[in-house]
Amino acid sequence: MRPAFSVILLTTLIGVGQGLFLALFSVQGLTRIGMLEAPAAPGFYPVASAIALAFLGVGLIASFFHLGRPERAWRAAAMWRTSWLSREVIVLPAFMGCVFLYGLGHHLGWPSQPLFAGIDATLAIGAFGTALCLLLFLCTGMIYACLEFLREWHTPLTVINYLLFGCASGLMLAAAYAAIVAPSLARFLGAWAVGFTAVALVTRVASLIRNGRLKPGSTLQTAIGVKHPRIVQSSQGFMGGSFNTREFFHGRPEAFLRSVKWLFLVAVFPAPLALLGAGTLGAWPALVALAFVVQYAGLLAERWFFFAQANHPQNLYYQRVS
Repeated sequence: MRPAFSVILLTTLIGVGQGLFLALFSVQGLTRIGMLEAPAAPGFYPVASAIALAFLGVGLIASFFHLGRPERAWRAAAMWRTSWLSREVIVLPAFMGCVFLYGLGHHLGWPSQPLFAGIDATLAIGAFGTALCLLLFLCTGMIYACLEFLREWHTPLTVINYLLFGCASGLMLAAAYAAIVAPSLARFLGAWAVGFTAVALVTRVASLIRNGRLKPGSTLQTAIGVKHPRIVQSSQGFMGGSFNTREFFHGRPEAFLRSVKWLFLVAVFPAPLALLGAGTLGAWPALVALAFVVQYAGLLAERWFFFAQANHPQNLYYQRVS
């Protein structure tokens, strides 16, 4: 498939926002039960919530560039009963609303005003936002995992990888933010970022191995509906390119795909972990921030490869141009 950079930005940016929000709510929950020291910075939660909301908002804006008629974007929610895309369109704004209320509540001091049984409004909003966050990961991943004819995507590993990459990148950003304003939390968040990144490495390598072993489910015979045992394609049927040859194939040589694969494997996993370790151990916030930047750049390459690796069955028919 041809990777659309608007969708690449959408999926990676909202993943960072989701992961950052989960990190914030986890910190609040653990401090409430005494397992973590409360951040000393008074604006820790509101500012971080604003950062998460900014990532979600920019990702949402980026998605509009993938639409042929942006003014009709509202219609995308109409098929929510059967379409994972429609469900994502509904869940994303709802989740953004929760993030906004969560940050606003901390800014207004709601944690000091318990609602019932010592539970404040921000905890209730955070719990509801966490459910929406996980549902959003599911919706985003299932948009691709539900497509049976794109076998590289049609696996539970697609949803799992979306979840793990979002959490890893969000925790990496949370560690960078904490290293600047709440150093006491930097190592805790950095350790969780390492854990999620390590698990993401295992599942992503598993998906690469799985996809590398896939055999084409279609042949030239099934592509054109002719059962003759010997079929040779000499032309695509018309002189120039078409929507099919542009949108369903990336147009890059195999050597380029291999380069992108090794690039993201280095940039998403060992490189940021090394920078994160050096930054947290040496108390250098700039290195921790650089770890996030490097990992996010690697995620852009990873998401490009994710889309490019999917081999649409129609490419059998248009292979002379592809």
